[in-house]
Amino acid sequence: MKKLLFGAIVLGFMSACNSDNMTNQNENPTNGDISSADMSKRGCASEEVRQEALKNNAELRQRFVKLEANTEKFANDLKMGKVLADGTVEIPVVVNVLYKTAAENISDARIAEQIEVLNADFTGTNTDANKIPAEFQTVSAGDTKVKFKVINTIRKATSKTSWATNDDMKKASKGGIDATTPANYLNIWIVGKMTSQGRTILGYATFPESAGLWNDGVAIAAPYFGKTGAASPYNLGRTATHEIGHYLNLRHIWGDASCGNDQVTDTPTQTTANYGKPTYPLYNTCSGVQRSVMFMNYMDYVDDAAMFMFSAGQKARVQSVVASTGARSGLRLY
Repeated sequence: MKKLLFGAIVLGFMSACNSDNMTNQNENPTNGDISSADMSKRGCASEEVRQEALKNNAELRQRFVKLEANTEKFANDLKMGKVLADGTVEIPVVVNVLYKTAAENISDARIAEQIEVLNADFTGTNTDANKIPAEFQTVSAGDTKVKFKVINTIRKATSKTSWATNDDMKKASKGGIDATTPANYLNIWIVGKMTSQGRTILGYATFPESAGLWNDGVAIAAPYFGKTGAASPYNLGRTATHEIGHYLNLRHIWGDASCGNDQVTDTPTQTTANYGKPTYPLYNTCSGVQRSVMFMNYMDYVDDAAMFMFSAGQKARVQSVVASTGARSGLRLY
């Protein structure tokens, strides 16, 4: 439809050329006697020259159509706010809700509430950021220059009471919902309950190497999404913050091994995950180094109320994947 429209525009320009040339003869006087009345009006022949060139050059007409199509796409993308004036990448989000009960069919208000949490956590404006210990304030990420905006919510009733981590919720053929253009949108699937090998799973995510694949995105169990009605102690929306951290290439802070490597230099090495609500300082020594670990990092396993920061090194990793050359560059506006 757009191509036909642009084609019509081109033809319109062509048919208008002769009439324009007839009615605008005074814009290009052939003699040197230019009256003061003529000089009081600005004269420009750019459009006339363009119309003549388009009329005589098929390749140029094709370029014109492509130009207008790209311009329209750019304008529409701006409305979606993918890249803000300060350079922040505003990631467009599609929320896919799979529900069996009314409680699992989470409301638009709760979705909006979760997005508010994400935007606060990823910009460092969360109200509990003042709890960051002085030791870690110098390496706090602050604003990671990433925000989130819901573009669409898709809802689907299901008879399933529990989902596994095998991506069935991402397949319409398995009763789930197919992803919406995963190269360009962060797809979040909300399901009633998730288990794996008998364990309750709060959520899981794909990493950037899966960018654009059919299963790319984040899955979260409804009791741990948002705040209102969510299950304590995971009722502050931090499950989504944690999982989207993985989506943006952040590993667990302990590197998923005893004294493992999370590929971030400013997060202290720790022996394993932390749980509950630890008290700072928490000494969890690796290689004989006696210093507190950063258990309040979003990529640890503590309760929602006990996590409230990303580090500067983690910010660098996040920015690297949403950059114009990054694995998730499809999420941003060019």
